[in-house]
Formats: sequence, structure tokens, C-alpha cells
Amino acid sequence: YFEMFAWTSKGPKIFRHFPKEIFKPTQAMAANQGLYNGFLVAGLVWSFWIDQVEWQFNVRLFFLSCVIIAGIFGAFTAAKKIFFVQALPAIIALGILLLQRVIY
Repeated sequence: YFEMFAWTSKGPKIFRHFPKEIFKPTQAMAANQGLYNGFLVAGLVWSFWIDQVEWQFNVRLFFLSCVIIAGIFGAFTAAKKIFFVQALPAIIALGILLLQRVIY
């Protein structure tokens, strides 16, 4: 939502270290990033409707890995906060996913 629809209004408040004048010219780029994030969410949601356990695990593993990589990259290139709000929850979810596989 944020990147696609609120980049110019909320972006300067969230990314205070960026100059305010860059948000309007980078609006399309941010919307593109938001679309990619939406695809990641769609993939994870889709995994709830997969009946085969092995494929469900593989799809979740893939999309969680994508979220983790994107979060780590974002932490290095944009703001460290991205690691804590994007990568860390995905790492926890991945840990639960792997633990679930070992238990069951």
C-alpha cells in the first residue's frame, strides 16, 4: 500500500533522511516496488490454498526467502528499519516453517 499509494504523502515522514524533493520524481519507482511487494504477499497467501504439503512448503520457503532477501537489501540500501519490519518477521516465519517441517 505505502509504496503504491502513499509514497509522496507518507514517504517524507518515514524516510526522514531523504530530501523531501525526491519523493515526487521517484513515485513511479516506488509504485513498482510496491507492486513487487504485492506479488510476494500474493504468493504467501496463495500457499494457504495449496493442498500438497510438499508444494505448500516449497512455495512458502521461496516467497519467505524473497522477502528476507529484499528486507536485507533494503536495510543496506535504504534504511536499517527495513530489516526489523520486513526481514526479521520473515526470518521468524521461516524458522517456524522449518520447525513445523521437523515436528510433523
